[in-house]
Amino acid sequence: MNRSQAFLLLCIGLSAAVSLLVIRPFLQYVLGAIIAAYVLHPVYRRVIPHLGRLLSPIVLILGSLVVVILPLLYIVRAFIADLQQLARGETDLQIERIEATVLEYTGEEVDVAEQFRLFVGNLFEVLFGSAADIATAGMKLSLGLVLVLFLVYYLLKDGTRFVAWSRTVIPLPPEVTDRLFERIDRTIWGVVIGHISVALIQSLIAGVGLYVAGIPNVVFWTFVMAVLALLPLIGAFLVWGPAAVYLALIGDVTTGVLLAVYGIAVVSMVDNYARPIVIDQRAQLNPGVILVGVFGGVYTIGFTGLFVGPIVLGVFAATLQTFKREYDRL
Repeated sequence: MNRSQAFLLLCIGLSAAVSLLVIRPFLQYVLGAIIAAYVLHPVYRRVIPHLGRLLSPIVLILGSLVVVILPLLYIVRAFIADLQQLARGETDLQIERIEATVLEYTGEEVDVAEQFRLFVGNLFEVLFGSAADIATAGMKLSLGLVLVLFLVYYLLKDGTRFVAWSRTVIPLPPEVTDRLFERIDRTIWGVVIGHISVALIQSLIAGVGLYVAGIPNVVFWTFVMAVLALLPLIGAFLVWGPAAVYLALIGDVTTGVLLAVYGIAVVSMVDNYARPIVIDQRAQLNPGVILVGVFGGVYTIGFTGLFVGPIVLGVFAATLQTFKREYDRL
C-alpha cells in the first residue's frame, strides 16, 4: 500500500465516522426507513409498471399510512389511555381478593394496589419520561417521521440503483458478491417479516385467550404481548403466565388452569413451530442469536433495534459464511 492509497483509506474512514456522527441523532429513523423501504420494495416492483417511478412511492407510502399506521396509532392511543388509567389505580383487577388470598396463605399483608401503581408508573416513566421529556420526544418523533417519509420515497425510487452501485464498489468477484447479497437478503427478509408476523400472531392468539378468560384491559395487555413476543421463547408468557396466576388468586382456579393450558398448548406452539419455519430456516439464525440481537439492538438504538439488532448479527453471520467458503479461492 502506497501513501496515496493510505491517504484515500484515511479519508474514507474519517468521512464515514463524521457521517455516522451527523446521522446518529436520527439513526433509528434512518434504519427504520431502510427496513420499511425493503418491505415495500416487492410491492413497488409490481406497481411501478402501472404508475411509474415517481408516483408509485407516493401511492405506496399513502397506502401504508392508511393500512398500517392509522390502525397502529389507534391501538397505541388505546394503550396509552389504559396505561394512564392503570397508573391512577383505576383498574378492574380484583386487588382486594388477591391481597386476601396472599394474607390467608402467607400471613403477610401486601399492598398489591400500591405496588401495581408503582409498577405502572415506572413503566410509563420508562416509556415516556417526564412532561419535558415527552415534549422533547414528541418534537424529535415528528422530525423523525418526516425524515422517514422522505427517505422511504427516495429509497423506493432509487434503491435499486444504490444496490447496483454498491455491488460495483465491493471489491469481490461478481459471483461471490451475488451469493453474499443473496444470503443477506434471506436474513433480512426472514428476520423482518418473520419477526413481526410471528409476534403479531402470537400476541393476537394470546389476547383472545385473555379476553375469553375475562382479564380486564385486554387491548393494553395484547399490545404489551405484541412487543414482548418479539423476544423468542419468553415473550408472551410474561403476560399470560401472571394472568393465569391472577385468576387462581382471585378464586377462579379452573379458568386460570385453562388459560395456562391454552398458553402452553396453543400460544407457545406458535413460537415453537412458526418461528423456526418463518425465521430460522430462511434467515438461518438461532433463536438465541435473535434474542441477543433484540436486547442489544433496543439498548443501543431504541425501538428500531428490535429488528436492526438481529439483522446486524445475521449480516455478520452471512459475511463470516462467505469468508469461510470463499477466502482460500480469493
